[in-house]
Amino acid sequence: MAPLDQYLMADRNAEIALARSAAPEAISGEAKILVLGRHGYETAVAGKNGFVCVVERGWMSPSDAPEFWNPKIRGPICFNPPAARSVLPTTLKRTELVLAGRTKAEIIVGNKAAFEKGGLPPLEPGAMSYMMSKEAYLTDNNNHNLAHLMFYAPPLDGKTWGADLPKSPVMLIQQFKGAQPIDVFIVPVGRWSDGSAAPVM
Repeated sequence: MAPLDQYLMADRNAEIALARSAAPEAISGEAKILVLGRHGYETAVAGKNGFVCVVERGWMSPSDAPEFWNPKIRGPICFNPPAARSVLPTTLKRTELVLAGRTKAEIIVGNKAAFEKGGLPPLEPGAMSYMMSKEAYLTDNNNHNLAHLMFYAPPLDGKTWGADLPKSPVMLIQQFKGAQPIDVFIVPVGRWSDGSAAPVM
């Protein structure tokens, strides 16, 4: 892990704006907004529609991702109500473990233990999220970004979704591998949250 200051955003309003940019304004404009502080995520704006927008950091990557500790990662994401109730708690838990100084391995083990002991809720049907921000920085590779939607499902063969097959737009990401029984299917979209055109792949 890099020094904590490298993961924090000094401008709270900038982080609020970045979080909102994850989804179209019709969704994010009335969403609850969380920002990362020295003691975890804090509510910056109370929401009205059940959606929750937040800027995730690298530790929400798959456990084998080389950029797990990359302090440049900024992943604006807006969870729909089922995901806010059943997926967002994992973001909060992992962040708690990070701020407690745990190693990557300890974070994954702690995540798994929290789920198995009932400290994290089971996945709700219909859980999905928006990641359509122009300003996201998701990887050091290529152009750093991809406008997409994420759908959360119980573990199953990716071919059930047609994921990762030739010319299929659906990708299976093992974001929670080893920690929770959740598969994440990514579907690129051809526009950013402001409605302007975005490269699909």
